[in-house]
Order: sequence, then structure tokens, then C-alpha cells
Amino acid sequence: MSEVLLLGAGNIGEAIAELLKRTDDYRLTVADRDEKRLAVMPPSVRTLPIDVTDRAALKRVLAQHEVVVSACPYFLNITIAEIARELGVHYFDLTEDVATAQRVRELSQGASNVFIPQCGLAPGFISIAAHDLTKRFDKLARVRMRVGALPLFPSNALKYNLTWSTAGLINEYCNPCHVIHDGQTREVLALEGLEQFSLDGVTYEAFNTSGGLGTLWESLAGKVDYLNYKTIRYPGHCELVKFLCNDLRLSERRKLFEDVLEHAVPVTRQDVVLIFVTVSGTRNGRLVEETYTKKVYHGTIGGTELSAIQITTAAGLLAMVDLHREGAIPRTGFVKQEDVSLRVFLDNRFGRYYA
Repeated sequence: MSEVLLLGAGNIGEAIAELLKRTDDYRLTVADRDEKRLAVMPPSVRTLPIDVTDRAALKRVLAQHEVVVSACPYFLNITIAEIARELGVHYFDLTEDVATAQRVRELSQGASNVFIPQCGLAPGFISIAAHDLTKRFDKLARVRMRVGALPLFPSNALKYNLTWSTAGLINEYCNPCHVIHDGQTREVLALEGLEQFSLDGVTYEAFNTSGGLGTLWESLAGKVDYLNYKTIRYPGHCELVKFLCNDLRLSERRKLFEDVLEHAVPVTRQDVVLIFVTVSGTRNGRLVEETYTKKVYHGTIGGTELSAIQITTAAGLLAMVDLHREGAIPRTGFVKQEDVSLRVFLDNRFGRYYA
């Protein structure tokens, strides 16, 4: 039985605990400084109050586990990864932050343990799905990846409700984005590249956000003419966020931005996750296109109501943990999301939540 330490008892941590407690292969400990959050963990899960910023205390706890899963804000992950490297503890996280993921990658060099950052939905599963489509072409032209977690019943001007880490959301809206354009790797601004499309008769908008590509832009460099990732929202959202980020300059005062959103925008668990990937290229001398789409709705698991973003994020991460335990992916070093095949992922007991 694997000893797993989950750092962070927030919305995603709650879902990870709910899914993991349903197996007999892991003994889970959830650690967080917020004892109120720990109190809502499933009764079968061990809990431990700890401040992740206390390096000495964190090291003592990590030393007692084989696997550490970080569901903490991205800016705490480097410390966790550094201690994991020192102790040889297998490391998984959910970060969308490019700089954090790069530091984790550096720490993985020559390590005896595995480092798998950027698990979850986007980055995460979206790279697995997109990479699977790219393998069906002789030559690639365009890869377009679109993901959104949207409230089913939007009731405010933003047409949005908070569904996961507010700090992570702001990071995506404010940081530069990797793309491949005309065969060249570039950085573009978040909130640009606005487009509209329809799915099942509903109109959505999509625009550049940071981090969703994970490492796929590296894996496909030199192999594709155009590659980009955009976040899906209801029409009108992007323009209002631009006003907040640029006109009011809240991108320069991110803690204030976070406080404003959390004070004014409610959390909801009644949501839907949209996944939309389109790949075009040549096959047998003809220009063809293939598309992968999926909708995942909120639901009740083990008597606990979970949002769609909780389910998809937790399942995406736990599938990687499970595949590592089974030996289906490398046991040491750095593992990219796209190193895992879509079939293997969806056959996994956690990956099936996507299927």
C-alpha cells in the first residue's frame, strides 16, 4: 500500500481525497494549515495540520511518505519539489505556472524519484488528447486546444463563477502564453486571440491564456505549423476581464485582484467542463481534420457533490499517480503529460471519469 501525502485541502484536494479513498492501494494523509478544511475530509482519511511554508516541518512529514501530491497554489510548489528531490519522494502537482514547471523539470535531472507536474485537466489531460490526435497524421498543420469550466447557470456580468484556485485563474489571465505560429515558437499575450465557436447549438468565446499547453509546445516544435491553447468562456467574459486586468491594472496587483473576485464572484459546483481539440494535416496526400470533444458535468461521488472541474482535475492527477504505481509510465525523472497514451489514460480507473 502506497503512502500518499496530499498537500492542500481546498476544492481540488477534497475531490482527490474523495476519489482516492475509494481504493485499497493507497493510504492517504491530507495536510493543510486550515483545520476547518481538514475537518471536511472523509472520515477514513488521516489529516495533519501543517504550514507548507514551514520547510523543516514539511520535510519531517514528507520523509514518512512515498508520494507527495501538491494541490497547493503554484507559488508553493517549488519548495515542495525541492524537498521531494532531497528525500526521493515521488512528486505530482497541478501547476499551470510555466516558470514553476520549468524549475520542477530542473530538479528532476538525475533524480531517483519521478517528477510529474502539470497534471489535471489543462494542463494535463488536454495534452494527452491532443497528442493522440496528432499521431493519426503523416504531416501536421494545425493543433487547436480549447478547454473551459463554465457555470451551468451564469447569473452575473462575467457569466462566470469561481470553480477552482483564484490565484491560478489570475495567473492564466495575466501571464504570457506559448504558441507555435508559422512553425516558430512564440510568446503571445493572454486575453488576445478572441474567437467564437458553437458546440451543440451554444455559442462560446475562446481566448489565449497561459499554461494550458503544458510541455506540448516543446514536444511538437518543428512538427506543426500552428499550435495554440485557449480558454472557453461565455461571450462577453474576455472584454470584462481585459477591463479589470488592463484598464484597472489589477494584473499589477494580483492579491487585490484575487480578493475582489473572491468577494464578488460566488463559487459553484453546478458546472460543465468543455474539452475541444481540433487537429488538421495531411494523410495519404490529402488535407484532413479530426476533432475530439467531451463534456463532463458535475455529479455526486460517494455521497459528495463535486463540480466538473473538481472531478476532471482530480481524476487527471490520480490517473498519473496510479499509472506510475502500476509501472505504466517511467519510475524516475521527468514525465510529460503527452508521454501517456490516451487509451492507457482512459483505461485507468481514474481516467475513466473522462470516458
